[in-house]
Amino acid sequence: MDVEAVAAAGGAGLTGWQAAALSGAAGWVWAASHYDLTRRARALAQPWVTRRVHAETPDIITFQRLQHRLLDNFFSVLSCVVSVPFYTGFLPLLFWSGHGKLARQMTLLLAFCDYLGNAVKDLVSAPRPCSPPVRRVTATEDEKENAMEYGLPSSHALNTVCLMGYMLHYVLTYGPCNGFMIATGLSLAFLLVTLIGIARVYLGMHSLTDVIAGISFGIVILAFWLVVHDHVDAFVVSGQNVTFFWASLALVLCFAYPKPEFPTPSFEFHTAFNGVAFGIVYGVQQTYTRFHGPDAPLILSHQLPLLAYAGRVLVGIPTILAVKSCSKALSKWLLPVMCSTLGIPIVSSCYVPTLKPSNSSSGNKPDDAKLAGGYLQRVFSLFPQKAYDVDTGIRFVQYAGLAWSVVDLVPVIFTHLNL
Repeated sequence: MDVEAVAAAGGAGLTGWQAAALSGAAGWVWAASHYDLTRRARALAQPWVTRRVHAETPDIITFQRLQHRLLDNFFSVLSCVVSVPFYTGFLPLLFWSGHGKLARQMTLLLAFCDYLGNAVKDLVSAPRPCSPPVRRVTATEDEKENAMEYGLPSSHALNTVCLMGYMLHYVLTYGPCNGFMIATGLSLAFLLVTLIGIARVYLGMHSLTDVIAGISFGIVILAFWLVVHDHVDAFVVSGQNVTFFWASLALVLCFAYPKPEFPTPSFEFHTAFNGVAFGIVYGVQQTYTRFHGPDAPLILSHQLPLLAYAGRVLVGIPTILAVKSCSKALSKWLLPVMCSTLGIPIVSSCYVPTLKPSNSSSGNKPDDAKLAGGYLQRVFSLFPQKAYDVDTGIRFVQYAGLAWSVVDLVPVIFTHLNL
């Protein structure tokens, strides 16, 4: 579907749609807090899921009797290849290869999957298979952090269904398409999803119920995304008030995220990729016609030979890492100053040692911070009244800066270097 046609069709009611989306999300924040919806939903879902996980534990132990070093390595590598950090590293390469629409859609779809999957995890707060007796294989630091999250649904299974499904849709839509191509693509996608499901159980990271839930959620999300993806892309590249709307939505979604029974890294992962999505949207909105339109040179074409693409990678990767580091340093200094000026009470769990809660006991107690909260907290009284973790903002800004550099700063450098 043509981007301009979609934009023209949806442009008239865009302002109303933005208002409805933000109002709905803000209303959900208020309703969830006022009616304690998270606790009520957890009370319904958690006992059943926990019973299923415990009931499946003997079957997992039986399956793990097949253990072998080769299987450990194969399934560990396979899990890494479909993990969020891998996709985060792969997406810049996709943008620089000239496949801008595919890269945009996969970034936004992954952000959508990451938010919904982690939100359901923390909403249900159901355990992973208990280790021991289950043998849990965590070959990387990323897997060790994953093991600290709740179980249902399996994010690896969910993300694989969505991203492989969308990539297959994209290839069959914009590339050569015949019965053999469709059958081959569907077979490969089915094989990969099956292997990922087996891997998550074999590695002791999930129960079969977690995997089935991940696949089921993935199918539903993919079906929804295939309906809206052209409208989303039209909005990103040519919509009205895109940056303001996306920033507002990102803020409200942070408050809409359910509080888990016990703290996990899931919210941190969501915040990081939420920042990536915002950075991509902001950068593409500014530079679409220059760098990311349908006329962008494609890899292996005469305009972008393999050697030139290798030069892009060698220049681009260090640049985006430098921008990420600078964004983090700047936000660590600027955000606490802004919050203090605006009267927003904050703490820091990691990035700013002077704001750690343990350092607040001598004269600057969290309760005092709440009382000092001032004007903005009274204006936005529908949000929970507490001292906010400034690390969330710092994490968002640093990953937004990284993503912005991928689609804005780095392509400018490529232009000057004739890459």
